[in-house]
Amino acid sequence: MRWLGKERFRLFRGQRGVSLIETVVALALIGIIAVAFISGLITASRAAYIADEQTTAESLARSQMEWAKNVNYVEGATQYFPAPIPSGGDYANYSAVIAAEPLHDPDDGIQKITVTIKHFDEEIIKLESYKRQR
Repeated sequence: MRWLGKERFRLFRGQRGVSLIETVVALALIGIIAVAFISGLITASRAAYIADEQTTAESLARSQMEWAKNVNYVEGATQYFPAPIPSGGDYANYSAVIAAEPLHDPDDGIQKITVTIKHFDEEIIKLESYKRQR
């Protein structure tokens, strides 16, 4: 029995534990990888948010432009009331402004229409077109 006990200690004689330096290097590598991974997730999340915001604003701008073209022509108008924007959901905190400007002076029945869509009071998209008197 004594012999087995000594042999057991001989097996571990050449072995050493993990040093502090090896542990610190391993933790540093894991930290660098984690930071790179999280940075990638944040960038992808921001890109998805911006794409969603621009797509929603473009959809609103197009529908507001159609609204402005279909309302009665007002000679000398500088602005038209926007169509109601659905409340809540995807359209929360969006606003629209429809500006009108006669193309010629005096007004000959053609106006330049500019639709501006804002999200949290920051301009996202501006769409321009023309409206004619029917």
